[in-house]
Amino acid sequence: MGPSAMPVRRQTFTARFMPSFGRRLGEFLTRPAALIVALVASVAPSAQAQFGGGFQRNVGGVMVDAQGVLQAATLDQRQADLALLRQRVGRPEGEVANAAPLRMVSLSKLQQAIEELTTQGKPLSDEIRYLAGLQRIEFVFVYPDRNDIVLAGPAEPWVVRDDATVVGAESGNPVIQLDDLIVAFRSVETARTEGITCSIEPTPEGRKQLENLLKRVSLGPGQNPASLEPAMRQAFGPQLIKLTGVPETSRYARTLVAADYQMKRLGMGLEEAPITGLPSYLKLSRTQRHSAQSNPRWWMACNYDALSHDDDKLAWRIAGQGVKTLAETDLVLADGRLQRDQKTDKNATRWATLMTERFQDLAKAQAVFGELRNCFDLSVVATLIVQEELARRAGCDLSLLFGQSGQRALDAELTTLPPPRTVDPQCSFIRGTSGWIVTASGGVDVNAFEVVESQQLDPTLAQNRSEALATDENWWWNG
Repeated sequence: MGPSAMPVRRQTFTARFMPSFGRRLGEFLTRPAALIVALVASVAPSAQAQFGGGFQRNVGGVMVDAQGVLQAATLDQRQADLALLRQRVGRPEGEVANAAPLRMVSLSKLQQAIEELTTQGKPLSDEIRYLAGLQRIEFVFVYPDRNDIVLAGPAEPWVVRDDATVVGAESGNPVIQLDDLIVAFRSVETARTEGITCSIEPTPEGRKQLENLLKRVSLGPGQNPASLEPAMRQAFGPQLIKLTGVPETSRYARTLVAADYQMKRLGMGLEEAPITGLPSYLKLSRTQRHSAQSNPRWWMACNYDALSHDDDKLAWRIAGQGVKTLAETDLVLADGRLQRDQKTDKNATRWATLMTERFQDLAKAQAVFGELRNCFDLSVVATLIVQEELARRAGCDLSLLFGQSGQRALDAELTTLPPPRTVDPQCSFIRGTSGWIVTASGGVDVNAFEVVESQQLDPTLAQNRSEALATDENWWWNG
């Protein structure tokens, strides 16, 4: 049986990327037309990662070495990664090679198919790894008479794109993967108390060393502040990557980290957005004055409509974009602590709004954001199944998927990645009207419990559930 429901006890998450450190540098950059400086932890795109079952691939465009340092891959590594992925991932054949507006996936039969393969010592098929090409999960149907729970959503044949991501051949959106489904299912109870979060934080030693550096340096007439970048990066040192709620060696965790990095790169102008209509925060702020005590921060969170259900709560619809970007501003107190500022940074809010509005196009252009949304979808589904006791109501055994029994052989087929520990910072400089430093803060917060708590009645969903019944014994079928 699936795990039983428990009262929601979900801690509030406040993500931190790094505190502002601009007071000292601001003292010698406070002249007209000085430079705004942003110091953020970041890496260049692409990377290599070890995959269970012998695969290798990058996850979200980042790699982690044996010491846990997040870093960029070389061109040779990226090309080798792409070649290996294309060698290992075959073209879909048969009916799964066709797109479907609604494809159903039986969780009980999926578990049975996995058990049969792992018991025989056979690798999982691409159909299983990529969940028959699912793009989103729009419905959850419960069938007590069949002892089953069925997930349903649009599906496409998959292809390996040049950026070494597995995406739908028609939409370009990343396919939902079994790895992430397993982690989402097995992390519900941990997420109940810890939350599923990602953040990056400086060390106390780094903050002290940077402050000491900024006390000593000064700029001469016409000197480019960018000349300070190597010393600033060395003083601030590596920043710590912190994850809660999911295994730090999982593909799901790496997706959180990679999406957070990429958001910071776009926001702070370290990389041009691959779509129109999303200028960096620094470009939006180039003519604005900035306080050294102001610390704007962004984070990505769940963005769903209220969950709809039929009268019996056997049919559920999950709707909404999935991900939104939020912004707040902190004040840096004299002792370095952060306090919520009642004033808002209109440009930080504007950038968050633009990223939310352009998210769908961004997710197609940079797969890591689509991967993040897939993780959000799966956590909402997993939390719904637990909170509403859907497995108990269906009489459905999901013990393997939830990690309650017989998981060793399956775990050997799943992604295992080096845990990310640290990342080095980078600086970005643009022309502005004052010399205050602007720093980036933020992270990722997957609060699926909050999503599941918001519900509304839609009796028409009972008809959707009736029409979704299986026509054969396969673990997936089209509606």
